[in-house]
Amino acid sequence: MKRPIRVVVAKAGLDGHDRGAKVVARALRDAGMEVIYTGVHQTPEQVVETALQEDADAIGLSLLSGAHNYIFPRIAELMKEKGMDDVLLFGGGIIPEDDIVALRAHGVERIFQPGASLEEITTYLREAVAKRRGQPA
Repeated sequence: MKRPIRVVVAKAGLDGHDRGAKVVARALRDAGMEVIYTGVHQTPEQVVETALQEDADAIGLSLLSGAHNYIFPRIAELMKEKGMDDVLLFGGGIIPEDDIVALRAHGVERIFQPGASLEEITTYLREAVAKRRGQPA
């Protein structure tokens, strides 16, 4: 039996604007995924530990604070240290195009910018996690 996709949705750093993260979390839940929302002001270490403890398939970060060039790479580094190579790292927020290229080099699979549809995000997650599991979407 195939278990539901488990996604940790996190707000790392000092950014307290969580409306978008909550909307995405609800959309993922409504799409049949198990969602663990960490709340605001999480450290990268807390986010990774939550994903590890919850046996997450993906970590989704919402960043609006401008700290994306530190937080995403730090989380990717911690994931690598914990052997979480099978966990997908994605995110969204106010992130310049030029920075997205660098973040992808650090292991961030996808960045959703403002205006991305909830359907686009849920479809992406279903397909990306299925691919990692070696299953059809």
